[in-house]
Amino acid sequence: MTKKNSGSNQGVNTRLAHSGYSPRDFHGFVNPPVVHASTVLFPDAQTMETRNQAYTYGTYGTPTTTALNAAMDELEGSAGTVAVPSGLAALVLPFMSALSAGDHMLVVDSIYAPTRNFCNGMLARFGIETSYYDPAIGSGIEDLMRPNTKLVHTEAPGSNTFEMQDIPAIAEVAHANGALVSMDNTWATPLFFKPLDHGVDISIHAATKYPAGHSDVLIGTVSANERAWPALWKTFTMMGNCAAPDDAYATLRGLRTMGVRLERHQKSALTIARALEGLPGVAKVLHPALESFPGHDLWKRDFCGSSGIFSIVLDIADASRHRAKSHAFLDALEIFGLGYSWGGYESLAVPVNLSDRTIALPPKEGPVIRLQIGLEDCQDLLADIERGLAAAAAA
Repeated sequence: MTKKNSGSNQGVNTRLAHSGYSPRDFHGFVNPPVVHASTVLFPDAQTMETRNQAYTYGTYGTPTTTALNAAMDELEGSAGTVAVPSGLAALVLPFMSALSAGDHMLVVDSIYAPTRNFCNGMLARFGIETSYYDPAIGSGIEDLMRPNTKLVHTEAPGSNTFEMQDIPAIAEVAHANGALVSMDNTWATPLFFKPLDHGVDISIHAATKYPAGHSDVLIGTVSANERAWPALWKTFTMMGNCAAPDDAYATLRGLRTMGVRLERHQKSALTIARALEGLPGVAKVLHPALESFPGHDLWKRDFCGSSGIFSIVLDIADASRHRAKSHAFLDALEIFGLGYSWGGYESLAVPVNLSDRTIALPPKEGPVIRLQIGLEDCQDLLADIERGLAAAAAA
């Protein structure tokens, strides 16, 4: 049982602090217990036969995962949520729930690269065809729909280059053709964009990022509306792909501060992104909340905030020098760590490989560097980026 409150009438930070768990259910302790479980005992044979009790086996959930799932349901406005061991697992689950051999799926070309690997590898082996589309397609996706198109998978902003999509227009077309719509909403979190309010059926998060927030947990969440939830839950129970209780607990704890952390990530990232526009050595800043960004109007229409990750395009005309100069930039950084993932308290930088793109092609001006802006002081981060730009120019 979750704490009874006025829900959507309360501010987001109040809801983050109290959603998903009632302390009075466990003697007043402010955090839920971490329940480690495989076996769950039944009081009698009849209950065991009917499974008529809240918990039946560890893979189906415990009070710890229930608390996290309930909190996500409150944030998403979803019919149900499941927690899985990683962000990639969160992407795989809805694909497996919605698709069968002979089906066709549409996926935005600016997708998270491991998603493409799964579609082109595992799904292709199972006889499921994937086609990729331009993130700017909007209602034009009608031309790509087939009788056997069962799922349209979206991500906005797109991975690494942050292209925006007209999610409501795409969802309207998909539903008119009998297809479900899923969305990787990791960048915005439910605080800045609620997919199910814009026509999406399944909202996916690499909760490793902002919900967990401290670079020490691998976890994903999948939240679905009434239409998609039964198949999603059935597939979840068949696959046994459940998050560990300690990870669910750490993620729920991270949720409590996600609002205030995102405020800082957002403010710092925008400050730095604006400062980098027009700076020598920077050809472009790829951040949807910047007025100069091509998808800014869509972001402004549908989103109510921006997170702490964006990319810059280094101004390097000679393609033969891209690798050397991007390495020089990265190796000169002292505060930014060189590491994958994002959403934690520390700033990170990674070179972006866009060689898998077929439609949303890489910028021509130079190599792309993705920046995760952490919780450090902006002036220190800017100085570090300028150090990297100077090194790239001298390389």
